Amino acid sequence: MKNINYIKTVLFAVVFTFLGCQEDEYSFGDIVTPSNIVITAEIVGADAANPNGDGSGVVNFTATADNAVSYKYVFNGEETVSLSGNNSISFSSLGLNTYTVTVVASGTAGVSSSKSIEVDVLSTYAPPADLIAKLYGYDPADPTAVTSRTWKVHSAKNKHFGLGPVGGQVLTEWYGAGPDEKAGTGMYDDRFTFSSDGTFTHVTNGTVFGRDPYIVNDLGPNASGNVNGADIENYAFDDYTASWTLTAPGGTETISLSGTAFVGYYTGGNHQYQIFDRETPNEMILKTTDANAEFDWWFIITLE
Repeated sequence: MKNINYIKTVLFAVVFTFLGCQEDEYSFGDIVTPSNIVITAEIVGADAANPNGDGSGVVNFTATADNAVSYKYVFNGEETVSLSGNNSISFSSLGLNTYTVTVVASGTAGVSSSKSIEVDVLSTYAPPADLIAKLYGYDPADPTAVTSRTWKVHSAKNKHFGLGPVGGQVLTEWYGAGPDEKAGTGMYDDRFTFSSDGTFTHVTNGTVFGRDPYIVNDLGPNASGNVNGADIENYAFDDYTASWTLTAPGGTETISLSGTAFVGYYTGGNHQYQIFDRETPNEMILKTTDANAEFDWWFIITLE
């Protein structure tokens, strides 16, 4: 009888172990490569009389594909991730030029496929000398000189950072940070350098400040940052180099940063910063719309 009970116990343990192992097996479903990629390009200001746009050089892209979970735009060796498939690119080379943009559609388990599109875009905007002199130290007496200037968020000034409605014309209409209010978040020690060769360098000193989920969606999982409501403070992120261009869609001077480059606080979106005001010496007021077109985010930056 004891032997029978022992055998029953062993069998029960084997069955239990087998079932336990079965429960640990996970299925990710079928791995299907994205297909039927469709890319559409809306050249801003294009019409029958101006098929290549209004001269601003801005093109709004939309990509769709079967079985895709995210998209990546590749242009001029730089990449921009877009979960929605939407992206805006500012082409700044003067004149009528043909550009090739590639979209990589990613599916489950990282499988991907790609497709390219060519667009003929007209750019007629030449930034005024006083703007580029302020931004990167352009000297009309030596126009080919390589120059640069470094900027930072003007933490000592009231309303140096904040938000308002999309399209709003009032600085930080809904919320504006007080002097040094965001100390310790990873914002104030960042430095942003604009160079005459089109290079943008962001020195992060190891951490940055950003909006959840945009910063995680675009830059990767939060390894050690402090989650504070919808903010992630001191998100670990290394220094990086990107590129910048100046355009003026609709007559509004705009700084466009490539890839996931940003100023001050990561909001996703199209990484375009409208220059709202640049009359104050050594200062500029910028604003950008976040990835969900929920808020406009405002920044006052000042020369280092």
